[in-house]
Amino acid sequence: MRILRTFAYTIFALCIVFLVTKDRVAQADNDERKGDWTISKSDEAGKVEFSLIEHHHGGMSNHQSDWPASSFQGVDFSKAGRQDVHFTITRDAGKIECEGFLKDGEGAGIFHFNPDANYPREMAALGFPVDDEKQFGMAVQDVSIDFAKQMKSENLSGLDTDKLIAFRIFGVDKAFIESLRAEGLKISEADKLVAFRIHGVSAQMVRSLHQAGYQPDEDTLIAMRIHGATPEWMAQVKQRGYDHIDLQKLIAFRIHGVSPEFIQKVQGLGYSHPDPDELINMRIHNVTPEYIADMRSRGMKDLSIDKLVNMRIHGID
Repeated sequence: MRILRTFAYTIFALCIVFLVTKDRVAQADNDERKGDWTISKSDEAGKVEFSLIEHHHGGMSNHQSDWPASSFQGVDFSKAGRQDVHFTITRDAGKIECEGFLKDGEGAGIFHFNPDANYPREMAALGFPVDDEKQFGMAVQDVSIDFAKQMKSENLSGLDTDKLIAFRIFGVDKAFIESLRAEGLKISEADKLVAFRIHGVSAQMVRSLHQAGYQPDEDTLIAMRIHGATPEWMAQVKQRGYDHIDLQKLIAFRIHGVSPEFIQKVQGLGYSHPDPDELINMRIHNVTPEYIADMRSRGMKDLSIDKLVNMRIHGID
């Protein structure tokens, strides 16, 4: 009887071990970063459009951008017909193992991500904590240890792990920062650098404005790009006689639609050089060249811009 009881306990214990082991394997499989990849032709020479569609914890995310064809070692994109491919994207954060096929340089397959066990520790030592969720994204965006060290040495405020990822996504690097500082812009905020890249504030833009006698701050530069008050557009406004206008007024020009064409039409009606505020008020209150011409056709001539604006405000159509 004792032998049978011992045997039963042994079987029971083995079942428990099996169930626990199975559960841990299932959990490990669920935690694995994996998904699908696609490659298609890019409009940029020497590049391909590479997409990683990740399936994790029942959700899905897509990382898609143009990559240099040289990133895929051992893959011949010029080869015609179908070919099976296996390539590894090696980053400091880990390796992305890919397999699948290409047909005439385009194709698809599956990938598995093998995180580097030392990466989180090395990044934490630099002041950038990394969890499992971020590590995959940092591998995709190639946030290397050296890149983190470079950015840390720039003494930027607000620099954290998420900003490092954003820097890689939008192209903020040491060369970009130094090019801005070389133009006399003492930029030191990580958020502003990302905004510069998103909206297209460049060292060339800063140089052009400085040469024109302006000293814009960072927020003004961003606002100018958001609203399209570029040096090229400013040159067109200058041709209409508006040189070295306050930058905030030029931004207001763009917001309210005071264009070089609008100024030309107003000047053609005999208003040779309206004040910038007058032009802005005209657009705000819809005092158009057509409205002025209509009032003149009714015998209301020689009306000042202030009078025309007041007429519009009071509903005189």
